[in-house]
Amino acid sequence: MAVRDIILYPDPILKTVCDAVETLDDSVKALIQDLVDTMVDAGHSVGVAAPQIGVTRRVVVVDVSKSKLGRDNNHGQLVMVNPAILEKEGCSTMREGCMSVPDYTGNVSRAERVVVQFLDREGVEKVIQASGFEAVAIQHELDHLDGFLFLDRVSSLKTDVFRRKK
Repeated sequence: MAVRDIILYPDPILKTVCDAVETLDDSVKALIQDLVDTMVDAGHSVGVAAPQIGVTRRVVVVDVSKSKLGRDNNHGQLVMVNPAILEKEGCSTMREGCMSVPDYTGNVSRAERVVVQFLDREGVEKVIQASGFEAVAIQHELDHLDGFLFLDRVSSLKTDVFRRKK
């Protein structure tokens, strides 16, 4: 469909709690394709959430398979409609970045393993277990659906946020 512009912090849409998708109609299918196209076009992105392209619906895409951190442990390209984390286990800290906060990265503590329930792009209910970098990427994207950025998850804005190298 289309590569969409990424909404940048501090745009208030990024702090919005998104609405559930009631039916997988043509508008949702177009949104999914726009998210995939936008993620792929960025080249370095491992996920995009609907509010990052200005749509307050509970839809994300995640694909860590081309990242060195995720290439050996992933489910490929995930399209998640109305995703929910059912279980979390473990905790580790990792440096995260975000296309909506392009100039900074930050140290964020997240669960090492998650069980996630969602509808795929065909409307089929799925439950998967993700671990490592894929689990981190899923949690990061799902945060967007509830109005959270990685900046909201760092312990200290003074010691855990870093200006991205140009």
